[in-house]
Amino acid sequence: MSHEDLIVYQKAFETAMTIFYLSKKFPVEEKYSLTDQIRRSSRSVCANLAEAWRKRRYKAAFIAKLNDCEGEAAETQVWLNFCLKCSYITESQRNELYDNYNKILSGIVKMINNPEHWLINKT
Repeated sequence: MSHEDLIVYQKAFETAMTIFYLSKKFPVEEKYSLTDQIRRSSRSVCANLAEAWRKRRYKAAFIAKLNDCEGEAAETQVWLNFCLKCSYITESQRNELYDNYNKILSGIVKMINNPEHWLINKT
């Protein structure tokens, strides 16, 4: 099993790709601000999940990377709100993506709260 087999990873990757395609239509003046920020934070959820997976030998390191995932997912939700308020995405798009991140956050928090299930050395 790898991090790519995790449902939470698959959902995060799929949602980050949706954000990427939607953000291609953002105004050019947002290229180095909102576009860059939302792409970075959404992709960072996936990257931090992969790192967390590789740190499963050490409970504290595993949880720390999962905490980073949680923070990046929450940050992405903030950027989604800005996208909506700036009229770069529709309310329906925002709601769907925001709900996806609520599900992603739920999965991450479950992993944080039950790390023993995921650890390689369960001692």
